[in-house]
Amino acid sequence: MDDTGTVIAFWVLAVMTVGSALGVAAVRNVIHAVVFLVISFLGIAGLYVTLSADFLAVAQMLIYVGAVSMLFLFAIVLTPRGSRDNQEGFMRLPALALALLVGALLIFVAIDTSWNISDREGFSETASAIGTALLDKYALPFEVASILLLVAVVGSIVLVRPEPAEEGPDQV
Repeated sequence: MDDTGTVIAFWVLAVMTVGSALGVAAVRNVIHAVVFLVISFLGIAGLYVTLSADFLAVAQMLIYVGAVSMLFLFAIVLTPRGSRDNQEGFMRLPALALALLVGALLIFVAIDTSWNISDREGFSETASAIGTALLDKYALPFEVASILLLVAVVGSIVLVRPEPAEEGPDQV
C-alpha cells in the first residue's frame, strides 16, 4: 500500500465500512439495517481489494453481499409484519459496554501486534488449491449444502403462503 490512491481508497472504505456498521446498530427499521449491512459487506470487499486479497474480495461479494444479504431480506419479507422496528431493551447498556470492551481489546491487539510481512504463496496458488478442493474432495458436501439451502427457501415460502379460501356450495 505505497500508492497514495490506494491509501486514500483504504481510508475511505474503512470509514464507510465502520459508519455503515454503526448504522446497522443505530437504525430502528430492519430493512434499513439490512441495507447498511450490505454497504458494510461491500466496504469490506473493497478493503480486501486494496490489500491485494482478490480471492477474499470475490468470496466476500458472493457469499456475504449476495447470499447472506438475500437470506436476511427473504427472512424479513416472509415473516409477518407485526413488528419490524427494534424495541427498546434492558440489555442496551450492557451490550454497549461489551461492544466498547471488545473494541478496546481489538485496538490494543492491533497496536501491540508486529505486522511484519512474511513470504507467502501467491493468489494463484491459493485459488487453485481452493478450487481443486471444492471440485474434487468436497464436491458432494458442497452440493448437499446447496440442496439443503434450496429446500429451506422453498419450505419457508410454503410455510408463509396464505391458505386458499374454501369454496362452498353457494360460491361459484
